[in-house]
Amino acid sequence: MQEAGDPTAWSALILGLAALAAGAGALRQPGVWQTMIGEVEGSPALQFLCGMLELMVGSLVYLANPWIPHDLLTCIIKALGGLMMAEALAILFACDLYTQMWLKTLGNFHKGWAGITTLIGLAMTVIGMARFG
Repeated sequence: MQEAGDPTAWSALILGLAALAAGAGALRQPGVWQTMIGEVEGSPALQFLCGMLELMVGSLVYLANPWIPHDLLTCIIKALGGLMMAEALAILFACDLYTQMWLKTLGNFHKGWAGITTLIGLAMTVIGMARFG
């Protein structure tokens, strides 16, 4: 049993709940992600804000979680934090190109991405909670 201060369990739980809520919300309101990304694409202030917020969250996830090779969840969560930082830098550097890629992808596969996000969020939530107990 892990202690209640386990940063990997908390990271999995919080990121899982966020993904679960975002995915379920996108399933409830089809097209909402396309609208949101379109708004970010059209606003330099939102581009900067989104990039900086994701960089901050990704950095916190990356730095708070240890790299323990025999613990698969710590490796996954740390890698996820690193990917979030890379995506944040892409948003800050070339948001126009990055958002165009997502708008094209979401247009053809919106329910698929929303469903995958919901399932990943559910899995991370359950794994994070199980690690506490």
